[in-house]
Amino acid sequence: MSPDHVLIIGFGGPTRPQEIQPFLENVTRGLSIPPRRLQEVLQHYAAIGGASPYHAHTRQFAESLTNRLRGLGVDLPVFVGMRHWHPFLSSTIPDIFNRGLRQGLGFILAPHRSDASFNRYVEAVEQAIQETYAHGLQYSYLQSWHDHPLFIEAQAEAVQAVLESLPLELRQTTHLIFSAHSIPQAMARCCAYDQEIRHSSASVAQTLGHPFWTVAYQSRSGKPDEPWLQPEVSSVLKRLAHEGVTDVVFVPIGFLCDHAEVLYDLDIEARAEAKELKLRYSRAATVMDHPKFVKMTAALISSLAPISDIMAGESKRGGEINEG
Repeated sequence: MSPDHVLIIGFGGPTRPQEIQPFLENVTRGLSIPPRRLQEVLQHYAAIGGASPYHAHTRQFAESLTNRLRGLGVDLPVFVGMRHWHPFLSSTIPDIFNRGLRQGLGFILAPHRSDASFNRYVEAVEQAIQETYAHGLQYSYLQSWHDHPLFIEAQAEAVQAVLESLPLELRQTTHLIFSAHSIPQAMARCCAYDQEIRHSSASVAQTLGHPFWTVAYQSRSGKPDEPWLQPEVSSVLKRLAHEGVTDVVFVPIGFLCDHAEVLYDLDIEARAEAKELKLRYSRAATVMDHPKFVKMTAALISSLAPISDIMAGESKRGGEINEG
């Protein structure tokens, strides 16, 4: 059965200072997070301006995706639902259901799949359906796209833009650090998360013809004695400095848009450490706003939504952006 709507599913983020505390409470509910750690994260948000641009990037992406789909003759309504902040899935799902829509196509805002980055989002959608009595509403999800040529090209172009800003003699010797959120090793053994990240990174480096690159993991949390994916960003920076590298370009391959883990963990924390190690820091843009990423998403969706079916029915519903 062809989909009758698209649901963009994300993590969420605070849009103003007074939302930070309740947002963090939502994220950490049921977890044993020390109060000191929460205070540290509060300070991180203060350091990046007191809010996250996650919501704004997601809304812009939804609008761009809707326009791209319409250009392909696919007039599907596009909705946005978040796990941890407005618009919550629990408010978006009833809106979808009340419009008479029943067959959704879910797009989870994570390039690489693990229990934390994919499965929990699927579970959150199903939980919202059950809790809001939206029975009969069903979702399928796009297949993995971490190696899609347009995703790789979008990321490669973002890196190329940084390399071209460097002095000519540094462009080939600068070291690329592809970073992604770390996960517990126990979780990583049950999925292809690490392999997918390394595949995406290798594909971008190959597209650029750039020989010097490394994968590094960042933003780990949880118990200090629990093993997580390695190497960490800090250890990579120390190693590169020891090897005589002078310039690094961070490529946040595991993140689609700027938010706290990019703006603070990389642009503030990693930049400061790089400076201490006498490494010059640069960072490539995230790709959610890149035209080729929007083109990729629209192409994947349109391949599952025959134009004839949509033009016969769903075009009458409109293609507005709905945020719960």
